[in-house]
Amino acid sequence: MRLTHIVLAGSAALVLAGCAGGGPFHRQRPDEFAVARNAPLVVPPDFALAPPRPGQPDAGSDPHAQALQALFGGPAPRAEVERNMLQVAGGDQAVLGARSVAGDSQTTVVNRGTLVQTIMQLPEGDGREASVTTPQPSAQ
Repeated sequence: MRLTHIVLAGSAALVLAGCAGGGPFHRQRPDEFAVARNAPLVVPPDFALAPPRPGQPDAGSDPHAQALQALFGGPAPRAEVERNMLQVAGGDQAVLGARSVAGDSQTTVVNRGTLVQTIMQLPEGDGREASVTTPQPSAQ
């Protein structure tokens, strides 16, 4: 009982000592909110810009190009080797939307040989080779 009181008093003293302002863990830290400098507000000069006319698109704004720029960040720079490879492979002749016509009847597919066709044309059979039985517990 007496040992318990001593341990509790020592723990309380350590906890209260942690609240003190001194010690090796109390040091001056930089203020994280004081590191950013705000530029002063400046009134922009008047360029006498005319408002857009209703029904006419903005000058130099293509919504499709703006969407592509926002999504992909514009064309990626390519290395000389990659440009040469694309030129030899005919990359400039690629069909736009090729993924949309992948199931078209005029799409060329890879010939997998006769093995796949043979497997697909096999009859279902009676299932003797693929039957499953559940073992029943024997009565002893």
